[in-house]
Amino acid sequence: MEDETLEIPNYFICPISLQIMKDPVTTITGITYDRDSIQYWLTTSDEAQCPVTKQPLTKDTNLTPNHTLRRLIQAWCVMNANHGVDRIPTPKQPTTKSHVMKLHRDLKSPELYKVSLDALFVIANENEISRRCLNEAGTTGLMISLITKLSKESHHTGNNNTECLGQALNILHLIWLNFPEKKRIAKSKDDHEFIDSLLWILGSDDNMIKEDAIVEVQTRAILVLKMVIEFSVVSTLERLKVEFFKLLVNLIRKRTSPQAMKAALRILIDMCPWGRNRMKIVEAGTVFELVELEMNGVEKNMSELVFNLLAHLCSCADGRAQLIKHAGGIAVVAKRMFRVSPGTDERAVHILTLIGRFSATEQVVNEMMRVGAVSKLCMALQMDCGPCMKNKAREILKLHHDVWNNSPCMPLYLITR
Repeated sequence: MEDETLEIPNYFICPISLQIMKDPVTTITGITYDRDSIQYWLTTSDEAQCPVTKQPLTKDTNLTPNHTLRRLIQAWCVMNANHGVDRIPTPKQPTTKSHVMKLHRDLKSPELYKVSLDALFVIANENEISRRCLNEAGTTGLMISLITKLSKESHHTGNNNTECLGQALNILHLIWLNFPEKKRIAKSKDDHEFIDSLLWILGSDDNMIKEDAIVEVQTRAILVLKMVIEFSVVSTLERLKVEFFKLLVNLIRKRTSPQAMKAALRILIDMCPWGRNRMKIVEAGTVFELVELEMNGVEKNMSELVFNLLAHLCSCADGRAQLIKHAGGIAVVAKRMFRVSPGTDERAVHILTLIGRFSATEQVVNEMMRVGAVSKLCMALQMDCGPCMKNKAREILKLHHDVWNNSPCMPLYLITR
């Protein structure tokens, strides 16, 4: 532990972080800062300027390593080791665009795929500055092209490119994840081809060797797919085929991984408003799988996604029909009310309202009573719920009150209330 009484020379302290500098660099204004601190300052400030002199700087301003000061700091740390001061290691040289471009050129040779991708992954994992360097060097587009190429080769020749595909997806996801201001990662004309490549990865179990490799690669592929879909043009979203949705539902059915399942659910939710996608999602057997998922028990945030999607799908007749057809469909909706979150409660009441208003055959109405859905609707009137939720519950209770009041399953205390 560092001795608090130890006096640290002022010129060892970074003016931004007020900590001992680990990698001192000097700006064109003549002021020395710790590299990480000044780079973060320049990339996050609206108007880049020197924090001390207030002189203007560019975001890509030259930062000159101050080797003399670094050696003085390291020597001082060694001299004061008995006071609990750790020696500052010699900093790694920052990633340069020329180094990244060399790795790009190496990717032209299949035998260098793994080495080059591993090196790019290390850079992408370093810090935001390194990822920005990759982004500016065109690594994003290169990874898209490489993923498309490798998936095609695997599909047509049977070559196993699992490891390289997984690493390319890792790099692409890291770069994209840390640059939310970038609106697209593929040109609109390339959307379909790249999406097809990701779909092949999601459905290519037979071409993978290790089960853990399947899970890891497919999880990364679905996360990248979510990013592509999020910023795809409307025409792309409206032309998605049923097979696209079947692959997503298959990920849910296989319980690929919690991360992959959540990403698949979010994609399906985002796709509902576009064209006939809602009908295609229903046709893919989604409602049945969602009910099965809830029956087996899931964590809270996944349950919220499930009910969000169910509320969308039950707005169409085929979606309600699938929910009713499943022996546990209505029961699951009723059971999860008041057990997850207020948002889930609202969607559950919305689903029961749609069923009670548009799909209320005699059998369905009796089942709603038998599985406890009516009791939950009555509870909604008694609990501290929003007015919209209370109004929907009241509407359905009034709509079928004659049947339910005369039912032997209706608890006496609910009738009297």
